[in-house]
Amino acid sequence: MISGNHNALDRERQKQIENLKTVLDRADAVVLGAGAGLSTSAGFVYTGERFETYFQDFAARYHFEDMYSGGFYPYPSPEEHWAYWSRYIYINRYMAPPKPVYETLLALVKDKDYFVLTTNVDHCFQKAGFDKQRLFYTQGDYGLLQCSKPCHRQTYDNEDLIRTMVMAQGYEIGPDGALVLPKGTVAETRVPSELLPVCPRCGRPMTMNLRADDTFVQDVGWHQAAERYADFLRNHEQGRVVYLEIGVGFNTPGIIKYPFWQKVYQNGDSVYVCLNEMDAAAPREIKEQSICIDGDSADVIAQLQTLNL
Repeated sequence: MISGNHNALDRERQKQIENLKTVLDRADAVVLGAGAGLSTSAGFVYTGERFETYFQDFAARYHFEDMYSGGFYPYPSPEEHWAYWSRYIYINRYMAPPKPVYETLLALVKDKDYFVLTTNVDHCFQKAGFDKQRLFYTQGDYGLLQCSKPCHRQTYDNEDLIRTMVMAQGYEIGPDGALVLPKGTVAETRVPSELLPVCPRCGRPMTMNLRADDTFVQDVGWHQAAERYADFLRNHEQGRVVYLEIGVGFNTPGIIKYPFWQKVYQNGDSVYVCLNEMDAAAPREIKEQSICIDGDSADVIAQLQTLNL
């Protein structure tokens, strides 16, 4: 009986995926909303092997068990704080994810009129080749720094600084961009004081451009992206628009999830799609216009690519 139920669920899931492929093929436009679950499905996990490979020394000293917790630890010095964060930023911003989920997703939408709204700050969309002019990172970017006060509304690219910081700890950067600790090398857990980033205007410490409180800097680039996204929505209020939500939870539903529901409710020709590991659901008001698929987004995206309907 259990086997029969399982097979029925598999058939229903396959039917949903085939339906989604048809909907995407017929779409006039695709609005793609992505949360942390998409990067998780691509292998950007904050525990397990990735954590142990790059942060075993910090974990042994300070007794935390995942990258996220380590990011909030009150390190005794800014040199240790930036040693941790430079490794964190490098592997989650400048290294490619273990799985090509973003590249596969791009192949599905690249010939469509699309726009991406994401709360992720790892820049995976741009690394995979998505058009920068069709991306809106609402919550910041690991690749940017800002004044911690802030005394002015400007952000600064950190790639060169982050590379210098990780190499100062004994790491090397391989030809594929991966961070490598040479055999026999014990990594430093501090960066040289002269590498600590300070605001070029007021001299205060700089921090990551991540939305945590009211000090988050929305610079010129942020506002331009916000306007491009608003224009895209205005230009696609009607027609066969697919609102494709992937890996979005309920931490900040007001950014992607709730607005997507509202847009679909207002446009009877649109479709709401929810891909989520556990919480794939839609409100009853738009249930008939929705496709909700539970499970690993990477698997669903891979199956979409292989379908030839």
